[in-house]
Amino acid sequence: MATDDSRARARVCHGVWRLADPKISITSAAAMLVGTSVAVHDGHFAPGWLAILAVALFCMEVAKNAWGEVVDFESGTDLAVAAEDRTDFSGGKRVIVDGLLSRAQTWGVAAAFGLTGVALGALIVFGREPSVLWLGVLGLVLGWSYHGPPLRLCYRGLGELDVVLCYGPLMVLSTYWIQAQHGSADAIWVAAPLGLLIAAFLWVNEFPDYRADLGVGKNNLVVRLGPHRASRVLPFIHCSAYVVLVLVPSLTNLPWTVLAGLAAVPFSAFACWHTWREPTDFYRRHQVQLASLLAFVVHALGSGLGILLG
Repeated sequence: MATDDSRARARVCHGVWRLADPKISITSAAAMLVGTSVAVHDGHFAPGWLAILAVALFCMEVAKNAWGEVVDFESGTDLAVAAEDRTDFSGGKRVIVDGLLSRAQTWGVAAAFGLTGVALGALIVFGREPSVLWLGVLGLVLGWSYHGPPLRLCYRGLGELDVVLCYGPLMVLSTYWIQAQHGSADAIWVAAPLGLLIAAFLWVNEFPDYRADLGVGKNNLVVRLGPHRASRVLPFIHCSAYVVLVLVPSLTNLPWTVLAGLAAVPFSAFACWHTWREPTDFYRRHQVQLASLLAFVVHALGSGLGILLG
């Protein structure tokens, strides 16, 4: 028979697992694949440092989810999400709302994973390449500022831009730089579609939370535009990503096989179609959020493998 202590430990472990959220953390791995593919194409590969970077990014992802959970709980956003509007991809991790972790425990998770991520970042800076320090600092500032004060970007309609920069150019360029020990314009160009597609994923995740976010003043772009107008913007975001991808072979030294990233188009089309038709409740009947995530992941796999094979 389970004791109170064992049940408490199980709750904490469940809460940490929710904050880790592997289905979302895969986005970091996808971006790293693209950055590594460009590095290998240019003759650079440092698997040991790449592994350290992967662990550092995972830790910072967990930390970001944890401190974001506290901020959204205190603002009332997570409490305001109706049961029928909750999905596997939106509505927060709900570790505090569901009683898995206390506010103090959630901050503890943020501190533990955040400090580990920073320590690994310092190891990369001092042991591998000092010039990546500015990329790490920029990533830390943008990661904190998505939810955290004083900027609270996702509450001001700037969270989407934050995500474009972090999961596109910043993450891909960091992955490249750590292995090649210098920057690359090619890495930035091929990262731009990734940033746009992860922003599209965030975009559809904001629809289920629309009423809750509106009520507490979390003025992301979907709240500012309203569901109907926001649904009309979504195809523009997806199309912009693929237009940039088509231009990549002519703007860079990367092979034309990078266009294998176009394999993600059917997932984008599915997401855009259903969001356009049912902007207020598509998430109750269609796996639009999953399709948007798959568009990002399939694009990254296609582009990354295309670069390697080319």
